[in-house]
Amino acid sequence: MEMKQWYMEYKIHKNRPGLLGDIASLMGMLEINIITINGVEDRTRGLLLQTNDEEKIEVMGKMLSKVDNITINALRPPKLVDILAVRHGRYIERDSDDRKTFRFTRDELGLLVDFLGEIFKREGNQVIGLRGMPRVGKTESIIAGSVCSNKRWTFVSSTLLRQTVRSQLSEDEMSPNNVFIIDGIVSTLRSNEKHYMLLQEIMAMPSTKVIEHPDIFIRESQYDYNDFNVIIELRTTPEEEISYEAITSGYVDF
Repeated sequence: MEMKQWYMEYKIHKNRPGLLGDIASLMGMLEINIITINGVEDRTRGLLLQTNDEEKIEVMGKMLSKVDNITINALRPPKLVDILAVRHGRYIERDSDDRKTFRFTRDELGLLVDFLGEIFKREGNQVIGLRGMPRVGKTESIIAGSVCSNKRWTFVSSTLLRQTVRSQLSEDEMSPNNVFIIDGIVSTLRSNEKHYMLLQEIMAMPSTKVIEHPDIFIRESQYDYNDFNVIIELRTTPEEEISYEAITSGYVDF
């Protein structure tokens, strides 16, 4: 039988000496391997486990549910957010109403880069929206995520160095394996017809596209919210409001 990974998370009510040792011993007896373990936020432990027998996971879950000092919060095949929680020791905040929106602050750039890197490794068509005010680290995070996933990145439109509005790309730049970086404001408010035709071609490709300022992109183009797989919000502080008024006024005047 093939080895499968599982994510287990438990909350500690009373942290007595030897608690983790007892849990690890139980897993050892059941021949369940612990790949990674980390404290995830306060008094919660996250573990990545590996076993070739699903029944052993069920048995372990039942036995640990009888332990007074802990409560099992999760026991499931790991999601991307689980793997990153164990790796970084903190959760990624998700919008409770809109499950495809993930929130980060500037002090979590390492976690964001890792998150993007893992998403970029996936094959096929992916459209990621990245909301955030200017100079918060959006483009830098996308480039770093591309490096982490061993992918090339291609600017389709950008304001990083100076205004970039591409109307054609070379053959190797058009590779579906690349990460295409699109500035949603530049591509819709300051582009020409040639650029928009290129944009449509890229959007139809089975590749990864990251669109900064997705709300403006949706407002000013034929694409809508359902075209996006993931929306990421990046703020300097958790309270910062992402407002497009100041960012777009100069473009509209133009």
